[in-house]
Amino acid sequence: MSDATETIRIQKYIADAGVCSRRAAETLIREGEVWVNGACATIGQRITPGVDKVTVSGSTIRVAAAPRITLAVHKPRGLICSNYDPHDADTIFTVLPRDFSKHRFFCAGRLDKDSEGLVILTTDGDLAHRLMHPSNVVVKHYLVLLKKPFPSAKKNLLTKGIVYEGERLKVERVRFLAPNSAGDSAQLDVQMHHGKKREIRLLFSTLGFDVKRLKRYQIGAFSLKGIPVRAVKPLTPREIEKLFKIPSPVVEKSKKTPLKNRSSRSKKQ
Repeated sequence: MSDATETIRIQKYIADAGVCSRRAAETLIREGEVWVNGACATIGQRITPGVDKVTVSGSTIRVAAAPRITLAVHKPRGLICSNYDPHDADTIFTVLPRDFSKHRFFCAGRLDKDSEGLVILTTDGDLAHRLMHPSNVVVKHYLVLLKKPFPSAKKNLLTKGIVYEGERLKVERVRFLAPNSAGDSAQLDVQMHHGKKREIRLLFSTLGFDVKRLKRYQIGAFSLKGIPVRAVKPLTPREIEKLFKIPSPVVEKSKKTPLKNRSSRSKKQ
């Protein structure tokens, strides 16, 4: 239950109660269907849960204390990281077991439809904020497979970055995996602790190297290892804290090729 001194926006309160989405709640407020303590509500109005009386279309709204659940999901390609998209019914939430369907999860760090790997879903809004806010250094690890080898001579461009449409695109660290005799490689291990939309793909494509596959395999010190594709793992408090830890540097293993092309059967996932 929320502390009596904590206030939240009325549309969030309605959404947390499971009545409808925040956007739909705003529509109800505009239509005069939402009242607070006997007065017509306004969009953005702040209320105190457990103290203020909120009604929607004449029915009193009460928000039960939501359990704090955090899940690690192995997202396959083809799913979007969104609660709802009218143009795409296949979302990451479709892989959740039925037991979790009644809870409202935040997607704490998205992957685009064509990417795969580790995604964190949580009912804890504060945790989601910690994971996504740029002031917190949350290191994300990716395996990148390019359509052609990236030259070792241009490696520094990836960490120095480039300017694309007024924004700098860059990664913090990069390792070449299974380089050829010239030191070039089509398989790279990169790390970021920020992340704009499709940043890795844009960075490589702007430099003339299209991404064939992109997989996030680790966040902080928490690895995807042992979680099969489309599987869901509830996280313990200790595992959640691993998300914020900076792991020890990985020893270079030039012969390792962890990101290989799958069979045509697995590509359909």
